Amino acid sequence: MAVQTREVAPAAAPEGAKLLTSVEVARFVAQGFLRFDGIVPDEINGPAVERLAAGPGEVDYGMTVDEAFGPGTLARDLLDLPEVAGALHSLLGPNPTIDHHAVHVRKPHEGEAQPLHGDAIIDVRPDAFDVQMMYYPREVTLEMGGTLSVPGSHLRRTNESDTGRYQNLRGQTRLVCPAGTIVLLHHGIWHGGRRNDSDTARYMYKIRFNPSVKQRLWWDTSDLDDPAIDQELSLRNPWTEVATARLEVYNRVLLWRELSGKDDYDIDFWVTRVRNRPAADQSN
Repeated sequence: MAVQTREVAPAAAPEGAKLLTSVEVARFVAQGFLRFDGIVPDEINGPAVERLAAGPGEVDYGMTVDEAFGPGTLARDLLDLPEVAGALHSLLGPNPTIDHHAVHVRKPHEGEAQPLHGDAIIDVRPDAFDVQMMYYPREVTLEMGGTLSVPGSHLRRTNESDTGRYQNLRGQTRLVCPAGTIVLLHHGIWHGGRRNDSDTARYMYKIRFNPSVKQRLWWDTSDLDDPAIDQELSLRNPWTEVATARLEVYNRVLLWRELSGKDDYDIDFWVTRVRNRPAADQSN
């Protein structure tokens, strides 16, 4: 389901940016992605494949967005969209830096798919995350394969293709979307490009962003006490059993505490139990 955002203008937010709500940020914490169907206009989508085929250009690790992507570049056109600017600001805070960017092309009738994997080495940060933006300039049909991902898998730590032996997991999704769709992913989500059985090449442009400030309360916080936040963070994904799903909720609570600044936030007291370290000595 596409995310609905609202326009606000707090300090440090890009002008005109449509920030995420607290419930939407909680959804990202729980599911590891947010999807924006067809938000890129046709005037950008139309020439995008030709621009991508020419190469995205060189970007060095640690560059600021302004250093990496000047006016008139495809990346700048995408990042200036109010929904994209607002969502990235909400999740990362101001002035994120660029990790890397790349163009991924699946050729027609390509007979091989990527194994299920998480990007880069195992990442054990409980209090921070990178965001990957994936842009699809053309419609992606089921026959074209699309990007497979496993919602809610991002906080189950793995190293690269440790999950590559798994062929299908309950609740996995295959991205079928209209042209101009953008998906924002937590860096740890399990995913893989499916093979393309169509007659049309499938293009995807990816940019990975690193935060440069503490990721706390950069979104529209007017609904910070909405009960729907608990519902988002408690949702069990189909690939987990009832008991093991508690680990996902536990890790979501830890991340939500960091993002929201609510150090006592909990669901069913799971984090409170684990962090119970009585200090009082009553032996006398």
